[in-house]
Amino acid sequence: MFETIDKAITNAIDTKRVAGVVAMVQTADGKTLFETAQGVRSLETGVPMSLDTVCMIFSMTKAITSVCALQQVEAGKIGFDEPLDKLLPDLANRPVLEGFDAAGQPILRPKKGDITLRRLLTHTSGFVYDTWNENAKRYAEVTKTPSPRLRQKASLLMPLARDPGERWEYSIGIDWVGQVIEALSGRTLGAYMAEHVFGPLGMTSTIFDPTPQLEARKAQLHARQPDGSLKPIQLPKAEKPEFEAGGGGLHSTVGDYMRFSQCILNGGAPLLKPETMPLVRENQMGDLRVTQLPTFNPQLSNAAEFFPGLPNAWSAAFMLNLEQAPTGRSAGSMAWAGLSNCYQWIDPHKGVCGTILTQTLPFCDADVLGLFDKLERDAYAAIG
Repeated sequence: MFETIDKAITNAIDTKRVAGVVAMVQTADGKTLFETAQGVRSLETGVPMSLDTVCMIFSMTKAITSVCALQQVEAGKIGFDEPLDKLLPDLANRPVLEGFDAAGQPILRPKKGDITLRRLLTHTSGFVYDTWNENAKRYAEVTKTPSPRLRQKASLLMPLARDPGERWEYSIGIDWVGQVIEALSGRTLGAYMAEHVFGPLGMTSTIFDPTPQLEARKAQLHARQPDGSLKPIQLPKAEKPEFEAGGGGLHSTVGDYMRFSQCILNGGAPLLKPETMPLVRENQMGDLRVTQLPTFNPQLSNAAEFFPGLPNAWSAAFMLNLEQAPTGRSAGSMAWAGLSNCYQWIDPHKGVCGTILTQTLPFCDADVLGLFDKLERDAYAAIG
């Protein structure tokens, strides 16, 4: 039933369009419809990919962090629409970047409106990423603000691109959610996740900073070159990290992430109560919609848009396609991705979920997106 995707992955590996791929599709009853590990962890070493290969999942971290935040809401420690200024005073002082003066210096003004958990989780808080926002990129360059990938707290102190609640724009907001969880729990984000997510779900290979044992199973990043070939690379390392990045810092395996997906697919237990799941499964940003992400760092990302022409919204944890997708994905399905061309979706209406992991830059690589498309189409053909 999965002949199309299996042949496509084999061809992508044979032609060196992708170094290595792991993928899995399961139904709500836990049946594995498809799983594969093809190619190599690194073009330098030639070590084969395996289902237990550890990958940097980047922004697929966000949904896990979001669930941790909703656990705090369930516990009555924070309100979903409660201003966070008192809990995290730095949020009270976030200005809005209006532009730049004739000397090239930032023009800032006080924000109008509150930064709340809802707005952070739905990317409507006014925060952005400098990879996909030109003014933010210029601000970071002028002020020498470090990248969030270096895990310095100064990277979180970027100004807002607009007032809270004004529009959707993909953001560092979930890194701030990680700070909320730490402030409320009195623990590091990784320690909290280990007790309240990884332990209950048996996610034994998911962590912010891999142990030597997990490091030995880790795949290497590869960057697409102008001629289409792939080159093994290393991103700048966080030498003295000051926080664990709830927006994109986890390492995981395809099997571990599918345990999390199965939990969401089957109603959230044991992580969340049934009455909380509408926050995860339903639109939480009102009439606002997800928009295309233009790129201002083509080494990290191509322009990004999923299912152009179809409306997408955001729940408290995932992007939601509001109409049926051409792949067969039901309206109201949950999905997102990671910078290194990692993709997942969860369809509670048809009872199926899937994940594909690579370690390929830049984001929204046409070759990997093509594989993800075929994976979904084969999945829906298999379940009828």
